[in-house]
Amino acid sequence: MAGPASFNGLPALAQHLRDELKNKKFILLYAYNGVGKTRLSTEFKNLGKDAEDADKRDTLYFNAFTEDLFTWDNDLDNDELRVLDLNTKSNFFDGLGEFEIENRVRALLDRYADFGFRMELIYREPAEGEKKPRLEEGRVTFSREVLIGEGESTRLETVENIKISRGEERIFIWCFFLAIIEIKLDPDTDAYDWVKYIYIDDPISSLDEENTILVATHLAKILKDVVDPPSVVISTHHPLFHNVLWNELKKKSRRYFLGLDRATDAYLVRNTEATPFFHHVAALIELYDVDQRGSLNTYHFNTLRAIAEKTASFLGYENFTDCIKHEADDLEGRLHTRLLNLLSHGGYSIYEPQEMLEDNKREFRKMLHRFLLEYAFNPKLFNEIDTNQEVT
Repeated sequence: MAGPASFNGLPALAQHLRDELKNKKFILLYAYNGVGKTRLSTEFKNLGKDAEDADKRDTLYFNAFTEDLFTWDNDLDNDELRVLDLNTKSNFFDGLGEFEIENRVRALLDRYADFGFRMELIYREPAEGEKKPRLEEGRVTFSREVLIGEGESTRLETVENIKISRGEERIFIWCFFLAIIEIKLDPDTDAYDWVKYIYIDDPISSLDEENTILVATHLAKILKDVVDPPSVVISTHHPLFHNVLWNELKKKSRRYFLGLDRATDAYLVRNTEATPFFHHVAALIELYDVDQRGSLNTYHFNTLRAIAEKTASFLGYENFTDCIKHEADDLEGRLHTRLLNLLSHGGYSIYEPQEMLEDNKREFRKMLHRFLLEYAFNPKLFNEIDTNQEVT
C-alpha cells in the first residue's frame, strides 16, 4: 500500500488482519504504547467466537488478560505457602490432560530463569459429551537455590514456597504459553485442534537487548520449524523484538506499523516492508514519552546509549560519546558522557525495572533534550519540541 490504510474501529482492523492472513502466515505489527494493541488482540479473538456456541472459538492468544489467568494466594494467615493459582475455568488450559506440561515448561524456562517450580494439577473424568479429562484445579509453587554460610561451610540450600518477582512470573507464564503452542504444533496430537489463529501481544517488556533477541529468535524457531503452522499475529511496542522477528520470518510475514490519527480516532496501518524500519527513532520517541510522563527507569540509560551508538555510526563517528560531548570545554557534555557510560552498565535487573533517582532523572532529561535538539529529529514526532525549552 502506498499510504496508510485507515480503519474506523478496531473490529474493522481485526477483520483486515484476518483477511491478510489468508495470504501470509505471519503478521508483525509494531505500535507505540497506548495505541490499542491489547484491545486489538481482544477484538481479533472476539471475531472467532460463535454467537450460538460459547465453547467455539478459533484464537489462542497471549496478552495482559492471559497473565490474569494466574493469580497469587499469598497465605496471609500463615505467610508460609505462597501459591500461583490457575484459573481452570478458561479454555486456555483445556488441552493439558494428556501431556507432561510441567516438563515442557521447565525445558523452556531453563533458557531464561534460575528458579525452580512444581505443579499440582488435578483433573476430573470427561463429562458426557467431552472427549478428554478437564483440568479442575491447578497451582504452582516456586523454589530457589541460595548460598548459605561462609567460607568452607558455604553450601547450596533450596528455599521452598517463595514468591517470585513480577518479572519472573511473567517469564513463567510466557513459557507456559510457549509449551501450549508446542502441544498445538505437535503433529501427533489433536489437542488445541480448535486453534486456527495465534495472537501474541507484547510478550516480554523491559528486557535488555540480549534477552530480547533470545526470546524473539526462540519464538521464530518454534513457528518456523512447523510444516504447516497456524496463522500468527505478533504485535509489540519493542522495536528490537519486532526487527529480530522480521529478520527470522522474512518472506513468510507481513510487517506493519500501526498508528492512531488523533484528529479522527482512525487507526492507520502502513506497510513497512519496502522501507527501512528505523527502530532507534521509535525508541527515541518512547524515551521522550516516558520522560514526559515522569516514569523514567534505570534501564532507560541503556536505551539512550543504544540510540546514541546507532546515531554515531550513521554519522560516521567512532564512539557514541561523540554524539554527547563535542568540545573539550563542554563540561556538561563530559558529565553526561560519564553518566551514560557508567549508568548504562549498572547491574539492573532485566525483570524488575527500578525508578531513577531524582538527580539522575534531571540529568537524563537534559541529556535527552539536548540530543533531540542537536540532531534535528523531526519535532512533530515529539509533540513539537520547544527549541528554547529549559530542562530542569
